[in-house]
Amino acid sequence: MNPPRLELRRASKTYQNNGQKLEALHEVSLTLEPGTITALVGRSGCGKTTLLNLAGAMDFPTSGEVLIDGRATSSLTEDELTALRRKKIGFVFQFFQLLPALTSLENVELPLLLAGTPGARDAARQRLEWVGLADKANVLPYQLSGGQMQRVAIARALVHSPEILVADEPTGNLDDASGDQVLALLREASERFGATVLLATHSAEAAAIASTRVQMRDGRICAVERS
Repeated sequence: MNPPRLELRRASKTYQNNGQKLEALHEVSLTLEPGTITALVGRSGCGKTTLLNLAGAMDFPTSGEVLIDGRATSSLTEDELTALRRKKIGFVFQFFQLLPALTSLENVELPLLLAGTPGARDAARQRLEWVGLADKANVLPYQLSGGQMQRVAIARALVHSPEILVADEPTGNLDDASGDQVLALLREASERFGATVLLATHSAEAAAIASTRVQMRDGRICAVERS
């Protein structure tokens, strides 16, 4: 039997702040399978972003484990972590994080160039076409609307066909119509590409696309709802 794509086992995260310990996550356990969407919901400061950072191997638990395809992220070397992030994980941020001096196509192409992947330009064009922005390939980010920038960001996050897509408030800065487009793309990423999608959101509409909704409070999971 294959291991879960992403698993947290009693993962806790404690930060030091002016000599005081702040526990951002407390013994969180969660299992995510391929092709599923899981939404983290709860007030600001409840631990959603910390959990996303652990899931994306951008940070590591103080205790417990985070496993991707059965391997604990804290056991990987720097080279293995870099390869993991470049090949298996895609990131979507609330504020898009597009490089302002690069065109839409160049932003989407960048992860493949960093990984030394052949055919990067063609793959980037295909992803831009998938998000409906083939005509914006040579446009700079400042010339795009917020919704278009987020769609470019999703194309970039999926250009290398990652197994895990981590999204932090992906509709937080968008109007309703743009937000609906982004949510449709996230749903398609799960259904068409088999990505395991983990998103943090304050939006009821965004949480509604998830098959699993995880309610968080004070760094803990307080309820899990499945549909």
